Amino acid sequence: MVIYMSKRELTGRRSRATPAVLDSGPAYVTRRIPYYAFLDEEALVRIENQAFHVLETVGIEFREAPDALERWRLAGASVAGTRVRADRALVRALLATAPAEFTQVARNAARSVRIGGPHQVFAPVYGSPFVRDLEGGRRYGTLADLQRLIKLTHQLAPLHHSGFVTCEPCDIPVSKRHLDMLLAHMTLTDKPHLGAITERSRAEDSIAMARLLHGEAVVEQHCVIMGNVNTNSPLLVDKVVTDAAQVYCGAGQGLVVVPFILSGAMGPVTTAGAIAQALAEAMIVGAYTQLVRPSAPFVLGNFLSSMNLRSGAPTFGMPEPLMSNLAIGQLSRRLNLPLRCGGALTASKVPDAQAAAESADSMLSTVLGGANFILHAAGWLEGGLATGYEKLVLDADRLGAYETVLRGFATDDDALGLDAYADVEPGGHFLGSAHTLSHYRTAFYEAPLSDSNSVEQWEEQGSKDAARRAYDRWNQLLEEYTPPPLDSAVRESLEDYVARRKSELPDAWY
Repeated sequence: MVIYMSKRELTGRRSRATPAVLDSGPAYVTRRIPYYAFLDEEALVRIENQAFHVLETVGIEFREAPDALERWRLAGASVAGTRVRADRALVRALLATAPAEFTQVARNAARSVRIGGPHQVFAPVYGSPFVRDLEGGRRYGTLADLQRLIKLTHQLAPLHHSGFVTCEPCDIPVSKRHLDMLLAHMTLTDKPHLGAITERSRAEDSIAMARLLHGEAVVEQHCVIMGNVNTNSPLLVDKVVTDAAQVYCGAGQGLVVVPFILSGAMGPVTTAGAIAQALAEAMIVGAYTQLVRPSAPFVLGNFLSSMNLRSGAPTFGMPEPLMSNLAIGQLSRRLNLPLRCGGALTASKVPDAQAAAESADSMLSTVLGGANFILHAAGWLEGGLATGYEKLVLDADRLGAYETVLRGFATDDDALGLDAYADVEPGGHFLGSAHTLSHYRTAFYEAPLSDSNSVEQWEEQGSKDAARRAYDRWNQLLEEYTPPPLDSAVRESLEDYVARRKSELPDAWY
């Protein structure tokens, strides 16, 4: 039997304004499906052995970090100049003290996220100096852009975490911008966020402001903020990393450590070799965090990029990095450590078909591989140089779909429709059955930006492509934004801290 609806009925149903704010979702995703086992045991052991060969024989440089070198000496590592060589037993013993999973507490307890184990947390793009939107084009990011992007992140339920450098506010001096960024994250959203890492004093400001926001006792007992750092591949841990470890982990807060390896330039051109180097670099910093403070939260990271060997340009969404996302997931679980990798990555300059394909492939491998904390899950364009407003909301749509996949589906009597056939005769339909009516609101994921209307309806509504629909959506989201409540005394203490620190710091643009 075919059910017909008039054009008026269909148009009437679809012409109602789509609600701008996504239905409130979980604070994070708890995975209920198996992990994808990409490598067999022999391959995993060979990569691990190569990583430990690098640590034991080649060694890792710890430069401008006399405190770190002394800690390694006292722990029993071999230290020659600034080169540290640590055997696998020592590294494994130290990593065993890091928590397998932990909670990052948000100022709104309902927004706190669980990192590690079967849990997955999505956060937006990080570090872009430029922004792009359909009408404004490509331009340097400003504080106003950052504030708008945080507001959007706050309203998009599939983004569980607000990250930190959603774009660089390039209109604020480098020496002071971290203060405005922290204030924006702490006041414009009640989701958890990261802190500054580019200089020791900026990391210290992050911890100080976290104490004002959460209270001294909460910070002492819980992880409320994390730093996200990159090793200086190949095989160099610089002062930024060791200072961040001392400040964040020293205060009992978290550190995310991500080797960013452009295969063939900053690491071996082969996928297995690049993964082994990344694993070695991440493990040595993870072990160091535990020398600073045993049981400090640590997230092992992996960010491999292939490259065009003719031009030297990095490429994204290509098969080699996708395979690394799957492999590093297996390796991190063998170490019993939380993992950060992947994201909705693309080299495309605009949210076009290339961006969709590369981002979807990259994100799917990250999801299947089991990464626990995923930066760049939405908004990434141009190899990370630009944050796309339209791309942010388009990616969020897909994150909601991945959440559905990660939850899997039930197979109980109701899920199998055991009683549905009592209402449906052979050759009939299920549209009016009690089983369908009991599930019709929640049966399928609906992506707000996907258009499934007829071509006539699409034309009547302006023939808008996905980018134009996304432009309309993020503008609607901003119009409907309401800031989350914050105690006025806490807000005042944060604003006073920012004003005082700005008065103490000279303007510096580098």
